Formats: sequence, C-alpha cells, structure tokens
Amino acid sequence: MIILVNPRATKPRNRRFPLSVMALAAVLEGRESYQIVDGHVDENPVETIHELIRTQHVELLGVTVMPGPQMAAAMNICRAIRQLHPKLPIVWGGYFPSIYTDAALNARYVDYVVRGQGEETLLELIDALRGKRSFDGIQGLSYKDMFGLHRHNPERLMKGPDAFPWSPFHRVPAEKYLRPSFFGKRTTAHHASIGCPFRCSFCGVHAAYGTRELLESPARTEAILRHLKTEYGADSVQFYDMNFFMGENHAREVARRIEPLGLRWWCEARVDIFNRYSNETLEALKRAGCTMIFFGAESGSDWVLKEMQKDITTEQTVAVAERTREFGIIPEFSFVIGNPRDPERDTRETLQFIRKLKKINVDSEIIIYHYTPVPQRTGMYGEIDGKVTFPSSPEEWASKQWMDFTLRIDPNTPWLTRKTKNLIDNFEVVINSRWPTVQDIRAPRWSRALLKSLSSWRYATRFYAFPKELRLAQQFITLRKPKQESL
Repeated sequence: MIILVNPRATKPRNRRFPLSVMALAAVLEGRESYQIVDGHVDENPVETIHELIRTQHVELLGVTVMPGPQMAAAMNICRAIRQLHPKLPIVWGGYFPSIYTDAALNARYVDYVVRGQGEETLLELIDALRGKRSFDGIQGLSYKDMFGLHRHNPERLMKGPDAFPWSPFHRVPAEKYLRPSFFGKRTTAHHASIGCPFRCSFCGVHAAYGTRELLESPARTEAILRHLKTEYGADSVQFYDMNFFMGENHAREVARRIEPLGLRWWCEARVDIFNRYSNETLEALKRAGCTMIFFGAESGSDWVLKEMQKDITTEQTVAVAERTREFGIIPEFSFVIGNPRDPERDTRETLQFIRKLKKINVDSEIIIYHYTPVPQRTGMYGEIDGKVTFPSSPEEWASKQWMDFTLRIDPNTPWLTRKTKNLIDNFEVVINSRWPTVQDIRAPRWSRALLKSLSSWRYATRFYAFPKELRLAQQFITLRKPKQESL
C-alpha cells in the first residue's frame, strides 16, 4: 500500500479537495493499493497512518508540502511516523521541497524529494523501491545516497493535465470539501493547467513547475465540472491556476462549454492578457459565471514592475479596473510592497495607486503583501544577495521568525524600516475596514457598517497611523461571528 498525506494547511471552513495528492492517486488508481489521509478531515492523521502501517503492508509514505502551516504539520506528522516506523520510506513533494530541496532532505524523516510534477516520478520511485530500477535514473527525484549525501537527478519535463487521468473523487469524502463561499453554497476547486511562461523575479513557480503553461483541454474541464455538479451538487468553483486565461480562443471555448453548467467562479489572470481580450470575450466570460478574477498588479510603480520583470504597466492595471467595472466582474488586485532597492518610494507610490484604483472601481478587492525574496532564484531584483540567510531545515522554517516570513506577516527584511512596515500594515487595516471584503460571508451587515463608519474619516484624511480602534473592532467582530463546525 501507498499512503498519500495532505497535512492540514487551513481552517475547516476553507478546505477544498486535496488536489495535489488526488492527482497522484489518479495514476495509482487500478494499479496500486493506496489510501489518502487528509489532515483537514482527519482529526488524528498520525494515528490513522500508524494504524494503516500496523495492519497493511505499506511501502511508502508520500506527503505533499506547501510552505507555512502545511510544512509545519508535515514535519510533525513525519517526525512522529519515523519514530514509530523508522524503516518506512518517506517522500516529500509539492512546492516547499521543490524550492527548498536541500532543506527538506536535511530532515532525518525525509528520504526522498519529488521536485515539480510528481505523477510519473512517484511511479518510478515505487519501482526503484521494489528493486526494479535505479534511483539515479529517475528524473525529478532528489534523495540521500548511502553516505547521506544529497543527490539531485535532472529535471523532469512537465506534461499537461490531459496526459493523466482524472482525480478519483470517489476515494475521498467529497461532501466534506464542498464548502460555502461568496460564490455559492457548495464551492469546489479545480486545477486546469501547470506551469507559468512568465518571468516575474519574485516568484518561485518557475523553479517548481516549469516555464511553460500547459493547459487542460476545454472539453476535459467541462467534463470534470459537470461530474462535480451532477454527482456532488457543486454550484461554484475556484480555479487554482496561476493563469486561467492564456489564449483568447481557449478562454472563449471554456466559457462556451461551462456556461450551461450555471456555475459561479473565481480564477487568476494576467493584467496584460485580460486587456487584450475583446468585449465579446469578456461578455462570454461573464455569461459563463465568471464572478471574480485575481490579478497580480504587484506595484503602483512602473519602475518597480520593470525590476520585477512583471512585463505589465500601471496603465494596464487601470484599464483592468475600468473594464471589469463595465462587465460586472469583481477584480481582486494583489500588491507586493517593499521593493528592496527603494522601499519607501515603492510604498508611497503603491498606496497612492491603490487609492486611484478604488476611485476607478470601488468594487476592487485589495490584497497587500510585504515583499519577501524566494531563495534559489537568480536575478532577484533589488540586489538581495547576502542580505538574507535562509533556513537549512524544516525545523528552522517552522520557527516563528520564518513562519512569519513565509506568511508575510512580519518578514523582518533588513531593507524595510519599521516606520515603512507600519505604514503598509496600517494602510491595509484602514482600507480593509473602509471596504470589507465581500468574500467574508460570515460577516453580518452591522459589522460591515461599523467598520466603514469607523474608518471613513481615516481614509478620507489619509491618516493611517495607530488604527487601534479598527483592530479592536475587527477582533470584536471576529469573536461575535458564529462558530464553525468542528472536524
């Protein structure tokens, strides 16, 4: 038996299908005995895994790992299992070990790392563990040799979603993953591509999943969503692709096919690509249920966008705000503030630009992050080399300092002064109070009215300092929200 583990990464109300391990399960289906263990629906994954190992012949424990809370959960699970079953091979895959490969292998409880796309690598690793092939010939695999040295095999060429079978939805408790959201009462998730062809220098997707975006065929996207609607009652979907839209013809074909399903949906898109689409295409997307689109605006400064190698302009972002307003699609703009070359100027210009976007399209949702560098990338803008020493093990990454860094709560980067960081944080509190996100479906009307009332004078006068009353109000509202059901 192969055990596939999805460590807990979020709150119960936010859980969605564990797509990463389900993709691996798809290639095991009908070929290997396997079990999916998901920390989002299993109160004690360690006990579940231990019982499976005790009663079954388990050959491999495969764990998907994202940076942040899921990495910490994976560390705790694997450390416990290694103590209970020291001879069981453990492999990590996913974004964290693909980017921080040596740090993952430095853990005593990690024997192998699958970098990037894992379907074929996993199958070949199983064969190697059975003595049917050598480890050094498996592309995309990193491992420890008999002397404990790290070995990194060549990269594996990525394949598009159509190269592999569907996720086996029947092998997980599907009802527990269809959760209420702003988009519907039974929101599901889907991933319709892999990779990204763009060169944004602050992003680690290239290193993990390649520089080509390989798209799922519109026919397959329709078929999977139809299955989720028919079999499980899904009424909305969040597409977890870096860029759901690429070619205009592809976007229109997807829209044409899924329109009859009556789903409301959210996705991510590039500012420049969206602006190239005709009004007819945008109308088709709206008819097909497109409700909100996440755009990486990243900065309100063209000089920063150039250093980021983002290949967009602030003028294009303004055009997106205007066009989404025209077609009734909510834009969700994210910004990465605190450029290491000149963080004060970057912050000042970006906050002003955000105010401009809200004036153009008041429905614009604003997401603010502190700039945090990604290791193992060359050509990072701002000359950060030597200024940040990254952790060398999961235990270090799990510390409060680096967890805050990963989550961009308090990255504590040497170029960002406390004054500038406070300005960014305080502005975020004020703007999110002035326009509370529509995606928080638990927030009652009175709470939105309270926050808007308390923050309106601050936003109007641009006085962002010490917004203690807004933080207290947000805490009060959080305490007054209805409790969620337990796992």
